[in-house]
Amino acid sequence: MIIGIAGLGLIGGSLAKSYKRHEGYTIYGFDADSSTVGIAKLYGAIDGELDEKTVSLCDCIFVCLYPEAAMEYIRKIAPAVRKNAVVIDCCGTKRQVCEVGFETAKEHGFLFVGGHPMAGTHNSGFVSSTAELFDGACMIIVPPAFDDIYMLDRIKHILTPAGFAHVSVTTAESHDEVIAFTSQMAHVVSNGYIKSPTAREHKGFSAGSYKDLTRVAWLNPVMWAQLFIENKDNLTKELDMFINAMTQYRQAIADEDFDRLRDLLEEGRRLKEEVDGNDHGNR
Repeated sequence: MIIGIAGLGLIGGSLAKSYKRHEGYTIYGFDADSSTVGIAKLYGAIDGELDEKTVSLCDCIFVCLYPEAAMEYIRKIAPAVRKNAVVIDCCGTKRQVCEVGFETAKEHGFLFVGGHPMAGTHNSGFVSSTAELFDGACMIIVPPAFDDIYMLDRIKHILTPAGFAHVSVTTAESHDEVIAFTSQMAHVVSNGYIKSPTAREHKGFSAGSYKDLTRVAWLNPVMWAQLFIENKDNLTKELDMFINAMTQYRQAIADEDFDRLRDLLEEGRRLKEEVDGNDHGNR
């Protein structure tokens, strides 16, 4: 199978390395930074450059670029993508890129599927990519149709060698609504939390709770700013609910209202147990 990968950062680089673990895969790669392409060749992660000529050879092309660049790239390569090839984006939001992808694929005769790998680290770039990043992970896909079993099986067949253990199928709208809570909110809260002046004095006073809450404050500002703005309706809704909750905690603490504060904390504890079960620890 011939795989093309546009964007050789953490996700794209890891995809290249993961497929290269298996025989029978030829990998072509593109990156806006030509030196990254050279490094990927030297590493053995790719066999050559993904360009207009090699795009036409690919059975599947992963687009691992920021959302705006991904949409532009899909439009650009569309005339060269061979009929019935598969193009899968790996962006963190789905509505806009899927709209462009589905429309472009229909016009040019290839299959576009929205994708979002549920794996990553706070590090970025090809240097941080690993062949094992997706082992056991879930890949969320947004297909153009939900009743085409052959197509869904084909996508699963493509993804499995990269290490994905699960494939979840959803709509672009549902994806963006849920991801605003499970991923984007966590990054906003973590990034805001670390801005306290007290953060500079935490050494010797912090343990697991601090590390858990601040891990994703170390993010890629350009990428996440694009994702937040593209999903602003869902993210601002989640932020409004969070700010309202924090206001209630603050007021109960300021008023020394023990009963109210206890009830708020119990409500949160109970909801956590309902959502995630008994797998918890006190920190």
